[in-house]
Amino acid sequence: MTNATKLALEESLKHLLLKKPLDKITINDLTTDCGISRMTFYYHFKDIYDLVEWCCLEDARIALQGKKTSSTWHEGLLQIFDAVMENKPFILNVYRCVGREQIENYLFQLTCDLLMGVAAEKSKDIPITDEQKIFIADLYKYSFVGIMLDWIKNGMREDYRKIADDTATALYGSIDNAIRNFAARNKTAEMHTE
Repeated sequence: MTNATKLALEESLKHLLLKKPLDKITINDLTTDCGISRMTFYYHFKDIYDLVEWCCLEDARIALQGKKTSSTWHEGLLQIFDAVMENKPFILNVYRCVGREQIENYLFQLTCDLLMGVAAEKSKDIPITDEQKIFIADLYKYSFVGIMLDWIKNGMREDYRKIADDTATALYGSIDNAIRNFAARNKTAEMHTE
């Protein structure tokens, strides 16, 4: 029942966002629309922004299921765009009311998970540290999130499939090269310490 309640609250929030901005929605609006008590809301979330964050993370989790491998990461990028586009009123409203930082954090978590999966897979038999894998994922995460934030800021009008394709083309082989470069640097450092 717990997850069902959270999903019902998410649906109510997205429904209400079609009618008014996030900063005008109250807990009472949500609980009335959802048909639950205020106490039930507070059992699950501390405030509306906590609900917004949960919605973002839940949508991200669903969008990326099974799309964290080197053969599917391009599809994963498209899934991220699909998830954001599917929730366009929600994302634009949150972007305007809560700010860029909240959306940025959502996108960082979403893309970091995807890119860490790719970096881990690509470096499976290559001697690089976990810290180096995180650095590689972060480097590409910041690049991708910056591009997506610009797209959101501009009203999500540009064809996101083209953006995802261009991103995938620009990144093609880059993660492999970064992993090989770190492995070569590690080997050189190892030779100098012997």
